[in-house]
Amino acid sequence: MRLLLDTHAFLWWDSDYQHLPKQVIDAISDRQNDVYLSLVSLWEMQIKSQLGKLQLVSPMQQLISEQRVRNGIQLMPIKPPHIFGLNDLPHHHRDPFDRLLISQALLEDTWLVTHDRQIQQYNLKIMWDKPVE
Repeated sequence: MRLLLDTHAFLWWDSDYQHLPKQVIDAISDRQNDVYLSLVSLWEMQIKSQLGKLQLVSPMQQLISEQRVRNGIQLMPIKPPHIFGLNDLPHHHRDPFDRLLISQALLEDTWLVTHDRQIQQYNLKIMWDKPVE
């Protein structure tokens, strides 16, 4: 199974995993699965941390490096077809980071691991079995 982590899912996986449903924890932990973090998420984290909207537990470069080694998380590049795919998306969601993640998930045939209910309006595979309480 191929999984693409939404930014919040990645951050919760790293430092607050009790917010993740058991199904998500099991899927990310399973080394048989390919788990990806998009470069768009790195971009989002960098911007939000610079604006003071996000406090990371460690420097981002260290965080990403540790997750790649410890959990085998792979980085998904942003390719031109991902950007061109934005033309085909309905405007259910206005967040540019999430729209690019949706395009990547569709074009790369991955499950998108997200708690974002707006994303559920799109016709893609979403992994999240219940809302966070």
